[in-house]
This record gives sequence, C-alpha cells and structure tokens, in this order.
Amino acid sequence: MTTINYDADVVAWANEQARLIRAGRLDQLDLEHIAEEIEDVGKSEQRELASRMAVLMAHLIKWQYQPERQSTSWRRTIKEQRKALAFHLKQVPSLKPRLADAERQGAIWADAVTLAINETGMGAFPDDCPWTIEQILADDFLPA
Repeated sequence: MTTINYDADVVAWANEQARLIRAGRLDQLDLEHIAEEIEDVGKSEQRELASRMAVLMAHLIKWQYQPERQSTSWRRTIKEQRKALAFHLKQVPSLKPRLADAERQGAIWADAVTLAINETGMGAFPDDCPWTIEQILADDFLPA
C-alpha cells in the first residue's frame, strides 16, 4: 500500500500515486483517494465555469443598468470572459449541458447579482436572468 499519507501531504501523495501507476504497481494504489481526486477535478472544472459565467453576467448587468459608466474596460472584461468560456467549453465539452440546468443557472445568476451589487451599490436587479445562455455567450450581445 501507499507509504505517504493522503491527509498529511496530498501533493507528495499524488506524486507517489503517479509513480506507482507508471511503475505498474497498481496493487499498491490508494484507490479510494484516487477516485475522490478524480471527482474533484470535475467539480473544479464546474466551479471555474460557474465563476467565469458569474463574472461575465455581472458585467452584463452593470452594462445594462449603468449605461453612463459603460467603458472599454467593461467591454474588454466581457470579451475576455466570453473567450475564456468558449475555450473552457471547447476543452471540456461535457460542461455545456450543465449551463442549461435551471438550478445551476439560478445559482450562477445569484452570484452575478451579488457581484454587481458589490461593485455598483445598486440592488434593483431581476430575480431571474433575463438573457438566454446563447445571448450571454454571443460575441455581439450587449444588453440595452
């Protein structure tokens, strides 16, 4: 079995697991923790997607509700987040259907509203996202 304790040093543990796999010593693997780590990779990818969507949506909120403050900086952030999301979805295409999940959309919208409130001091935003996922991700969409 593995000699490095998972809870004591996860990086050293991971390196040891990789070494054991490469050496073909599969009987010595810490399979339970390997399974947990693999699941965590998927969760991490989902968190990154949700975080980027929330930042993008917060900027779209600010764009719509503070037209007098629209700037090239906001436009650049919107463009950068869309580009990063497109790349992320290309690299991990199994995440795209998750964007259609209503519960997940609601949570991301709530995060976006919180970001927008914190950045603007305003608070009269819709309870539900007024845009479709296609609009949010579209290069040419900016809410009026």
